[in-house]
Amino acid sequence: MSATPSSVLESDHSEIVEAFESFIRRELVPLAAELPETADQPPADLRTYVRKRSAALGFYAGDYPEELGGAGMPFTAVVLLHHAAGRSGCLLAPYALAGSDGPSPLLRNGTPEQVERHLVPLVRGEQTRCLALTEPHAGSDAFRLTTTAVRTGDTWELNGRKTFVSNADRAGLALVVAATDLGDGRTVGATAFVLPMDQPGLRIGQRYEGMSGEPLFELLLDRVTVGPEAVIGGEEGIGAATALAIDSLSRGRLVVAAMCNGIAEYALRIGVEYARERQAFGRPIGDYQHVQEHLVSTRAEVEASKLLTLACARLVDAGTEAPENAALAKLTASETAVRAVDRSLQVHGATGWVRGHPLEFLYRYVRMMTIIEGTSEVQKVIVARAMGLN
Repeated sequence: MSATPSSVLESDHSEIVEAFESFIRRELVPLAAELPETADQPPADLRTYVRKRSAALGFYAGDYPEELGGAGMPFTAVVLLHHAAGRSGCLLAPYALAGSDGPSPLLRNGTPEQVERHLVPLVRGEQTRCLALTEPHAGSDAFRLTTTAVRTGDTWELNGRKTFVSNADRAGLALVVAATDLGDGRTVGATAFVLPMDQPGLRIGQRYEGMSGEPLFELLLDRVTVGPEAVIGGEEGIGAATALAIDSLSRGRLVVAAMCNGIAEYALRIGVEYARERQAFGRPIGDYQHVQEHLVSTRAEVEASKLLTLACARLVDAGTEAPENAALAKLTASETAVRAVDRSLQVHGATGWVRGHPLEFLYRYVRMMTIIEGTSEVQKVIVARAMGLN
């Protein structure tokens, strides 16, 4: 097949991507092959090894500055690495790049002491974290918070309940967002706090099991008392969590979009391979127009989604980090990935439906992509507002 239109936007970072893909083939694929065929999630110790190994090679958290332990990569290069991870079809590849347990853009706004104490170990893969934002009665409306932080003198008392928290069972610290009461009758919006997981009063509650095997947890805060050093950004960070989180969400959504594009491309590739090999009525099933419809439609949508995501990533590198751009890319890529996996499974028939086949896992896994980092409906609201429709 000839060069794709999106390859024009990929060429600047081809050496980094090729090195990462070589790392996946040489080291991660053999490790993944040792896992049980029906494994949905790798064990925690293997995740830790992959994270640290990738950090040592300069891939993990590659867009963070070198003085923090990163590689100083342009954001476009990081987006391409996440695409490559999804495209590889290797269960371990996504864990080689910073995700929901890695460094958070929230901590970029931390005080110098917070950056050194918390962000640097995360960038180097030595520490993990979780984000406690969502509450039982506030999903998409994430900042309708009932968790409170009340200041008395130099201390803060946090009380509340968070839900659907990833990585809480293996995190070393939690980023907790709470409605802020200054203790003198004034409220100033939401504030983000950084707390060690062994902080008195902070404990893990109920465990939930996701469709693709990923556990989620409740975090319960009962009279958690902390000093001013726990407020991300110090005094200037009080009441600033909403703005900081919205800023970080744009990059997070582009990373999810890139992973979705990679998954869609992987699903397309194995669909095409199967259509060429599988015989029905004396001919490869790829000869039949209904099968071609599935695969050609997927190729067109994947290529368009890749171009959109890469263009948005380049705009970030150019200093334009518009939330509506990231929302468009995430909406398009996540919906495309769901359709791509569904079509490829249809091409495979019962073969792809059987437990242990990569498409069976992806069918369950990819469905969460239209929910995380803001549902598809939320992305549409963001774009609509940017168009002046609300």
